[in-house]
Amino acid sequence: MSNYLNMDTLRYQLFDVHGLGGLLQYERFADFDEDALQIFLDAVKDFSDQELYPCFREMDEQPAYYKDGKIITHPQLESILRKGGELGLIGSSFDYDHGGIQLPSMAFTAAYYIMDAANNNVPGYMGLTGGAAELILSFGNDELKDTYVPKMVSGDWAGTMCLTEPQAGSSLSDITTTAYPQDDGSYKIKGQKIFISGGDHEYSDNFIHLLLARIEGAPAGTKGISLFVVPKKRIEADGTLTHNDVITAGDFQKMGQRGYCTTHLVFGEKDDCQAWLVGQPNYGLKYMFQMMNGARIAVGRGAVAIAAAAYQASLQYAQERPQGRKLTKDGKKDLSSDQVLIIQHPDVRRMLLLQKAIYEGSLSLVLETARYHDLEHVAEGAEKEKYHLLLEILTPLAKTYPSEKGREAIDNGVQILGGYGFCSDFVLQQYYRDIRIFAIYEGTTGIQSLDLLGRKITMNNGAALKLLAEEIQQTIGQALTHDELKPYASILGEQLQLSQKVLNFLLPFAMKGNYERFLSDATIFMDFFGTIIVAWQWLKMAVQAKQALVTGKTTYGESFYESNIHTMKFFFKYEVPKTKGLADTLMNEEVLTILEQKELIS
Repeated sequence: MSNYLNMDTLRYQLFDVHGLGGLLQYERFADFDEDALQIFLDAVKDFSDQELYPCFREMDEQPAYYKDGKIITHPQLESILRKGGELGLIGSSFDYDHGGIQLPSMAFTAAYYIMDAANNNVPGYMGLTGGAAELILSFGNDELKDTYVPKMVSGDWAGTMCLTEPQAGSSLSDITTTAYPQDDGSYKIKGQKIFISGGDHEYSDNFIHLLLARIEGAPAGTKGISLFVVPKKRIEADGTLTHNDVITAGDFQKMGQRGYCTTHLVFGEKDDCQAWLVGQPNYGLKYMFQMMNGARIAVGRGAVAIAAAAYQASLQYAQERPQGRKLTKDGKKDLSSDQVLIIQHPDVRRMLLLQKAIYEGSLSLVLETARYHDLEHVAEGAEKEKYHLLLEILTPLAKTYPSEKGREAIDNGVQILGGYGFCSDFVLQQYYRDIRIFAIYEGTTGIQSLDLLGRKITMNNGAALKLLAEEIQQTIGQALTHDELKPYASILGEQLQLSQKVLNFLLPFAMKGNYERFLSDATIFMDFFGTIIVAWQWLKMAVQAKQALVTGKTTYGESFYESNIHTMKFFFKYEVPKTKGLADTLMNEEVLTILEQKELIS
């Protein structure tokens, strides 16, 4: 069996910590039971073992590339996409009426986590297709739904999101791709899009691009952006596919995720690129945020998965590599004794525990976010709004913390391997390269941080923040019932008070209209707040572990639960104290990064 993740950890978090089984009481998920979900996850693991993991390193060594107007990818991708479609992995969370099985988002997230850990080059192809199809289902008319969604859900056709342009980057208000209205209600598109993940390859019959463009004469800025379906091949009246003047101009060669193609697309070079409007004109960015938010959670999930796989590789190496000797009581080494495995060295154990603490805490955060997505979907009234707000505030955290801290975790894995970690013979260097893009995908860390502090913390007069604090207080209350966990519950309570102190310092800048000062250290705030939120996740896990030990319901063995509590303590000792220094930075009166007339020049 391929050893790239711990399935017990995933099951524990899904069913015990986050209560996936409890969702099955809702009508939408009533056709499932826990056994069925377990079977589904086992099937995904088997699929990943057989199809994804064996070609993981090959996809890095034989990257996707551009030749003669086409993108050439690893040949295994054909089998993966075909079998993934057969397994229903693209639209499994969709309604029955749209080819789905109404799978809970938590289980869907877990399935893609398994695939990401096996081979992070691959799930994006299927995930983007599902996200594009869901966008059409949410906002498209019946004709668009009937024409495109069935072929996308089956895996016959692929889907993408086309946002970024060469001159605009992350600034979507500056896009210039233009849509020209036609007499038949369609549009003609002219423009370019870059960094289009999965934008073209030889193993799909058609590519359905969900593209942002500005209708000729539309208002400037984001208020003038509309959303369009732009197929690579359009469907003629007789059902045949015809080239739609979408040209693949190249593929970006990357330092990581080299098996996942990233294309440059040109639309309408011959003035023959037809497109169809999704929803209402000038609402495109609002619509696209559905796909973008889903993609942000998926990015966090992918980063967690890479960090998890890197941890397994680091752990295996540490359990097999003999080097050095343990110190004797007089502080010396007994050179006559055998070398010990490096896992016995405290500093190596510290680095392993850091990897474990980051990836498992991040996984819990991502699953928590998926749980809120499910509950928002099935709840009504005030409860629905509650879970919507919780989902909103956690989304930038779920994307950013795993991406940033996952890279730190893998960096420690490279360190564990020493010189071998830097060599291509071992996989750690690939994980290190692969995860680097995740802090950039779907809005950089800086953009996510501006969103968290500038929008999510303040929205509805702090309603989301208040709800989140109530969720954390509930976990603190549960932890206080166990003597072993009381000190950590108290620490987390102090962290909540510290976060309020920081916000009391920052918010007056926003109230006075000094938004640049308010947001100048948003990325520092993201680091600060993310650490507190993951501390909450660790305490939540430890509560479940302690209850299992007390009741004797130790499904995965006593050592599993004891390890969980031990890692929680590690996180509170080594990671949580860092928030004090970050708070000092956030509340420092000195301003050093805002451009002034007397700028320092070196």
